[in-house]
Amino acid sequence: MELWFTENHTPNVRFSIKVDKQLCTQKSDFQRIDVFESPEFGRFLTLDGIMMLTEKDEFIYHEMIVHVAMATNPDIENVLVIGAGDGGTVRELAKYNSIKNIDMVEIDEEVVKICRQYLPQTACRLDDPRVNILYLDGLKYVRTKTNEYDLIIVDSTDPFGPGEGLFTKEFYGNCFNALKCDGILVNQHESPYYEQDRISMMRAHRRIREFFSVCKVYQVHIPTYPSGHWLFGFASKKYNPLDFDPLRWETLGIRTKYYNTELHKGCFALPTYVKEMLENADAV
Repeated sequence: MELWFTENHTPNVRFSIKVDKQLCTQKSDFQRIDVFESPEFGRFLTLDGIMMLTEKDEFIYHEMIVHVAMATNPDIENVLVIGAGDGGTVRELAKYNSIKNIDMVEIDEEVVKICRQYLPQTACRLDDPRVNILYLDGLKYVRTKTNEYDLIIVDSTDPFGPGEGLFTKEFYGNCFNALKCDGILVNQHESPYYEQDRISMMRAHRRIREFFSVCKVYQVHIPTYPSGHWLFGFASKKYNPLDFDPLRWETLGIRTKYYNTELHKGCFALPTYVKEMLENADAV
């Protein structure tokens, strides 16, 4: 008997992966957590039936949510990561010796426990001495911070369930206040392709640009995410991500599988239909 994991991307589109076995299933106070083993993508994590990562392609997401900002300002020392319970974002940040502190605020401790056990590929740097894991609501936590962080990375789930509050105007305003005068905000920005994701993306962009003088979007290809076409938001009080020193980042010797400085420049070149959505974000 064949086993398949299937995720509904829209009412009319489904994505399926053949599964060898289910390694873990657990219901936390916030969501259902599952880990599967597959022949094509290795182990993969789902929350409430939604794909979060696979061992085969997680490096794309985690490298691109981290290294664009770090190459833009390699002097970043104090970082706040909201969400990211799988540890992949922290793993990429921990590659920088210049970073002195990483506060990771994750609402669901069970996600971290399960990823430590079943997904050591992503959770391997959670015990770095610079990492402080706080099991709190990220929306409430960031309200208490002012002029503290050089970089905030919002590595959230989709804008419903536990991640819903991380897409609000209030949250982005609090992130603005929590950043220093030259701070950078990076967030997973959803997909521009399917209708529900498109609306969420446009709303997030509209809300972020109300606060930040620099507000840009860049793209990435992630095979196991809806449509494969995914966006990240880059917002800053000072830095334009296209005005960066490629050689400075390259001399750091950071090893990556996806990110490079040529891609850094290229990922901000968006398709016309995405540019038009961003220009018309006030319409949603």
